[in-house]
Amino acid sequence: MNDFLDNYPRDMIGYANEPINPKWPNKAKLAVQFVLNYEEGSENCVLHGDEASEVFLSEIINAQAFTSRHKSMESIYEYGSRVGVWRILELFKSFNIPITIFGVAMALARNPKLAEYLALHNYDICSHGYRWLSYQNIEESIERDHLYKSIELLEKMIGKRPLGWYTGRDSENTRKLIVEEGGFLYDSDAYNDDLPYFATDVPKDVEHLVIPYTLDVNDMRFASAQGFNSGDQFFTYLKDSFDALYLEGQTAPKMMSIGMHCRILGRPGRIMAMRRFLEYVSNFDDVWFCKREDIAKHWIKNFGEKRIEI
Repeated sequence: MNDFLDNYPRDMIGYANEPINPKWPNKAKLAVQFVLNYEEGSENCVLHGDEASEVFLSEIINAQAFTSRHKSMESIYEYGSRVGVWRILELFKSFNIPITIFGVAMALARNPKLAEYLALHNYDICSHGYRWLSYQNIEESIERDHLYKSIELLEKMIGKRPLGWYTGRDSENTRKLIVEEGGFLYDSDAYNDDLPYFATDVPKDVEHLVIPYTLDVNDMRFASAQGFNSGDQFFTYLKDSFDALYLEGQTAPKMMSIGMHCRILGRPGRIMAMRRFLEYVSNFDDVWFCKREDIAKHWIKNFGEKRIEI
């Protein structure tokens, strides 16, 4: 039996059906956290020096990579930066519900009007990397360089360094590089729990928080061959996920992450599903609507050895 456990780098056990009580503020039964991914202008594009055009997460299912400019793909991404991001920000502003921005540094640098707005209104910015690329086969030195470029550029655009990190398409080196940099409260490059936890794949003298993210409660499934086909499907999945976690929260409170993309949810035919969901969850008094940074500080303060004050 120990042959399967000894020196195995993955944690397959987690909380083992005995989840920690998160002690959410005001005894909330559920922490609900919305993430808006801002990636437009950092995707694969020959204008950015890439070998080919983007093929991931767009209205073009099974898109082909072209070695010349793919202006249709470019314009789909541009919709997110020109229209979609503002539609989503205005929606959440109208409900007074906070969101966290997973911001790609290069993308925000190409939209200074948005960066200025996010800084002015003190949005929670989590670094989504320097480029919106897959780092699986990128050299460690390049990934490290991109990590530091991301911090520098976001500080310049937003006026403060990011305290959270999410690559999305990470490599086996990503968490190690984040820990080595030393300035992040957490990363979200994991999808393996309904609660935060302290990482076990880091040096023993390091306390590093992981706040798991989501790929299922996520509008990206509109851009999948086996995903959502209508707003009704998205709303139903959002509501069912919330109801299940809220019910469990009677005895074991959890966390619900919801992922959004400007060029996807920002389309008129999809935004109404999120509006309906916000109307639904706004009726619950015992739910904590929070930023990702709020969760990180709460967890470290209450459960970490290196406690901090919020």
